[in-house]
This record gives sequence, C-alpha cells and structure tokens, in this order.
Amino acid sequence: MRLILAFAIMVLGATAPRAEMPAKLLLSAPEGRMLLEIVITDPAPGAGAARTVRLDEAMLRFLPSEAFSTSTIWTEGVQHFRGVRLRTLMDCLGIRDGVLTLTAKNEYLVEIPMAELRGDGALVAYERNGRPMETRDKGPLWLVYPYDADPAFRTETVYAQSIWQLDRIEVTP
Repeated sequence: MRLILAFAIMVLGATAPRAEMPAKLLLSAPEGRMLLEIVITDPAPGAGAARTVRLDEAMLRFLPSEAFSTSTIWTEGVQHFRGVRLRTLMDCLGIRDGVLTLTAKNEYLVEIPMAELRGDGALVAYERNGRPMETRDKGPLWLVYPYDADPAFRTETVYAQSIWQLDRIEVTP
C-alpha cells in the first residue's frame, strides 16, 4: 500500500491533498482486471523480498499519457497509439537505473537497460487507433516506439524490444 501511495504522490505531486487522489491508486490491488505487474528488486543488502505493483487499465490511464502516429512492420498503414512512456512509468516508481525484463503472456521476454530509455521513445500503449487493444490484436499492452520519427527506432534491437501482450516488468539492479 505504501508503494501505491508513493506512486500516487509522485504522479500527482507532493502538494496534492490526499482526498484528491483517485481511490484506485490508494489500493494495494487493482479493482479491474490486472494488465501489468511490475516486480522491483531492491538493490540494498538485506532489503528482503521484491516489491510488486499491479496496475489495471484505470491506473494506467491515470498516469501522464502521450500519443503518436507511426507505421510498424507488423501492421498496415499508419497507426495511432496512446499510452504511458516506459520512462515516465519508471520515473513514477522512482526507478532510475537497472535492467528491465519485459515479459509477454506467451513468455517472450526482452531486456532493456534503463540507461537506454529515451523520453521520446518506448510507449506502453493501451490504445491503438482510439480503441483498447484485444489480446488477439497485440494487446492489451504493446510496447511501441515512434518508428517513423527517428532512424534509431528502426533497428533490429528496437523491433525485438517491441513486445506485445506485455503483462510483466521485472526491475533488477
């Protein structure tokens, strides 16, 4: 519960009155269907068990959202995506370094060092073309990049990191 409260305070700003914070972010578990589990391993010696944050769609949509349009190698035509930047999500959780291991429902996984995250890069998309994504259509979460915006986003490494059906992120020091 303290992690969720700290998460809400970081998102809303430390000066926001507690009463103004959405109740969903004060709960230790999501009210709706969990979309993303984030497991954070504490680097401090003897820190104990990992911390786990579980987010539903409402919790994700509460975070600062961004949108962009881009073509992808998996779809036809330009697609419009909305979600939260991976870097923003990690910032809200107070994560500044380490390695992220992102896992999909089918156990496909990729590793992304925090040092490689750009503020204009990876988006944890929960909408494509104005609608939530279904599991059969690469959803409900798809890590996408603005591929058309920069040649650096059109590499085999970035394409491999573009994980769909994302449901878990593990953070290790």
